[in-house]
Amino acid sequence: MKESTRIMFRKHGLRIDRAVHNYIYFVFYYPYVRTMYHALRFLSEYLYWCRPLKPLLRAAFDRYHSKVLSSGNAAKLLSVKEDLRAVSDRNRRIVPFRYAYGIILQEAQHIAVMDCPCKKTLGDEEWAISSCIALGKGLAGFWLDHGEKYRARRITRDEALAMVRMFRERGYLTQAFFKVATGGSTGVICNCHPDSCVSLKATAMARRFGGNLTMNAASGYSVLWNPKKCRFCGTCMLICPVEAVDMRERERRYRREECLGCELCVEHCRHGALSLYRDEEKPVPLDIDIVKREYL
Repeated sequence: MKESTRIMFRKHGLRIDRAVHNYIYFVFYYPYVRTMYHALRFLSEYLYWCRPLKPLLRAAFDRYHSKVLSSGNAAKLLSVKEDLRAVSDRNRRIVPFRYAYGIILQEAQHIAVMDCPCKKTLGDEEWAISSCIALGKGLAGFWLDHGEKYRARRITRDEALAMVRMFRERGYLTQAFFKVATGGSTGVICNCHPDSCVSLKATAMARRFGGNLTMNAASGYSVLWNPKKCRFCGTCMLICPVEAVDMRERERRYRREECLGCELCVEHCRHGALSLYRDEEKPVPLDIDIVKREYL
């Protein structure tokens, strides 16, 4: 057994079932995600009326989800130098889900990237496929040992930061993923577009079942608009991944409750009319400085 596999099994302790799930999940990354996507698509198209399915969906959404990151918080996460372990229930203020909410980074200088199963499933352009980032010796090492078919390779921090910047320039938001299958903690960071991200698609499809099912926890920020600087060009409306902005002629409507606080609109506004602010009515941001100060 390879050392990375032993690290993964130790992470799950006595839950051998979860360790096996973890192994299967990444070794068969693409077919696993592709199967789950098409299963959910079938349910949302043909069985959305079936009420007994909703608890099953809730269970799935509580075990596989993400935390949206602002540009600054993504950079902080990718730049962590010390080991971090925050696993208390208080973390749900940051990642408001039932099971997977641990913030564990060990030897985070070890970084790997490999093909994104979402983008392969949904047919994104070839240049965008290699975009899933693993942080930490255990996870990055597992990818390098078992992900040859997904073009897994080691990258530096500077390369990871440059990758995130490049994707954000092209309209992809940044998410940290939390999965029970991977130990209930973060470590996977991906560059996601609403047209080629299974988690964002799943949230959209789940609306057909009613309620507030979501796989995507908001960053913790909302957007402040300065009408004096705005030129009503519509860039913010076009770049928003969840259509939280409408603009007609010289009227702008912003649905704060739907905004993920991803910061894409702020970065793409050429006139400096938008800025982020900490929204106390949303989850706490996954800001490593806040985690170290209040959650360790």
